[in-house]
Amino acid sequence: MADLPEGYRLLEGPPPVDEYLALRREAGLTPPSRAQAVAALPGSWSACHVLHEPTGLAAGMGRVIGDGGWYFHIVDMAVLPAHQRRGLGDAILTVLLDRIRRQAPPGAFVNLLADPPGRRLYARHGFTETAPYSLGMAMTLR
Repeated sequence: MADLPEGYRLLEGPPPVDEYLALRREAGLTPPSRAQAVAALPGSWSACHVLHEPTGLAAGMGRVIGDGGWYFHIVDMAVLPAHQRRGLGDAILTVLLDRIRRQAPPGAFVNLLADPPGRRLYARHGFTETAPYSLGMAMTLR
């Protein structure tokens, strides 16, 4: 398991829904609705979160969605601002990537959308920009 500072513990699975919503909001990620969160979390291929033991609340999280064979998309990488710069994001990403390496067939495609704050972390783990070959595209259904 990943090394964490004293007072933190890495747990398998996503955090509880209310903590998931708070983590996304407080880390500056687009907040989904409660109904979206309830539907999304059980659909994870893999997930983990870091518990801040003194408060009993999640301080960081990450998930992988995918088909288990070819595509793996890393999502919900978030660490609360008060807990950043302690290696929590690095530990979360390490656990998720190690799991993909152990369980996926050779040649699996792992991707993510990298907002500016996380780009250095992702680059340290071997991710490279895909532009101009490919660009991320998105659509929000209304």
